[in-house]
Amino acid sequence: FWFQLNEIKAGVGRPAEVPRASFARIGILGAGMMGAGIAHACATRGIDVVLKDVSQEAADKGKAYSAKLLARQLEKGRITRDKHDATLACITPTASAADLAGCELVIEAVFEDRELKAHVTAEAEAQLENNAIFASNTSTLPITGLAAASRQAANFIGLHFFSPAERMPLVEIICGRETSPQTLARSHDFVQQIGKTPIIVNDSRGFFTSRVFGTFCNEGIAMLNEGVPAAAIENGALLAGFPVGPLAVSDEVSLTLMSKIRHQTIADLRAEGKEYTALRSESVIDWMLEQNRAGKAAGKGFYDYPQQGRKQLWPTLTTRFAHAEGLIPLLDIKERLLFVQAIETVRCVDEGVLTSSRDANIGSIFGIGFPAWTGGVLQYINGYGLAEFVKH
Repeated sequence: FWFQLNEIKAGVGRPAEVPRASFARIGILGAGMMGAGIAHACATRGIDVVLKDVSQEAADKGKAYSAKLLARQLEKGRITRDKHDATLACITPTASAADLAGCELVIEAVFEDRELKAHVTAEAEAQLENNAIFASNTSTLPITGLAAASRQAANFIGLHFFSPAERMPLVEIICGRETSPQTLARSHDFVQQIGKTPIIVNDSRGFFTSRVFGTFCNEGIAMLNEGVPAAAIENGALLAGFPVGPLAVSDEVSLTLMSKIRHQTIADLRAEGKEYTALRSESVIDWMLEQNRAGKAAGKGFYDYPQQGRKQLWPTLTTRFAHAEGLIPLLDIKERLLFVQAIETVRCVDEGVLTSSRDANIGSIFGIGFPAWTGGVLQYINGYGLAEFVKH
């Protein structure tokens, strides 16, 4: 882990022939939690940020997110008043695309909707110089497909931040089919400039992190569908070293979003003439949505979220799903959650999405909470023993 992390910090994987770059002015499209978090991460490093949304009110709300974070740091004595004021001054909220002129990089952080992303791409690129980079913060949609809306696909790349963006250390850089080495190298430099750790992956649906992380959520929900008690699933995950259980994570992500991603995937595969294989978790997600339990943002999902007190697993999960055959050993629960992610990572290696164990291991720990004691998702296989892993 130590050697691989230091290889990333040293720029291994970055095209060496491209001169180092630094950025003074960037644009961010979408001032929601993700866009506001990215803006904060950039502003704290002294980069001027144009934070654009559909209305001035929405853009101002995005800047207010930084103001709240900075006020808290100032109150605790972690920053000076000068640092507070200088950081806020770096963020310019706007509803006008014209303000993006002069930006060396634009990051879109809008909803996971192809048409919307295509619209904001064209709108922004009309204001940019020919050498400016356009990056998508999409977590699932293939970069090559999104780049079709760009006037310069060579300058188009994926920069996948993790929520909350101001705190999470990883950025997954995704190269589309036409992304140039210059765009990759400069994007890599930007990620390091704002103090984040970059990993480099190739294009696919869900890339590496979202794809592997999705198996964690779906395996947990599948076990619930098999009759494994919800509390056993969540505790098994915590005892395996995951920071949060798969049911709690699914609530955070939102079951509505998980359902939308599935339907988008089905539509895309049909358009490509490919078949979709249903997951054992899907019937549970559909049933939960029928019960109007979409997740934490909706106030109820696999957990109840009382206004006062801690969240609690929804008792109906026990009566609806749990049964005697589902009482499997704790070790099985732990290893199923570990194995399912390791196997999906191996698929990413087979398909060329991942080209180094370095990016897999560091990315899995820094980005999706794979247990640190393993050394990373591929190192887990090595530690378990390849023959024993295959056997089990």
